[in-house]
Amino acid sequence: MTSAFDFDDEIVEEIRRRREVHAESLGYDLKRITEDLQRQERESGTPVVKRAPRKPHAMPRRASA
Repeated sequence: MTSAFDFDDEIVEEIRRRREVHAESLGYDLKRITEDLQRQERESGTPVVKRAPRKPHAMPRRASA
């Protein structure tokens, strides 16, 4: 079964290649990757939107049998 995200696109492939190179350069260490991306955001001078976390939706209760 395929998902809506299973497609070949040159832009998607380029992003995947760059993500792989970036992760490899930092030893696939998620903490280092996150810190590096946050540093890049700060240095870019581009405003980054920070939103409050969403509250999870309440699940409807089942009727007792």
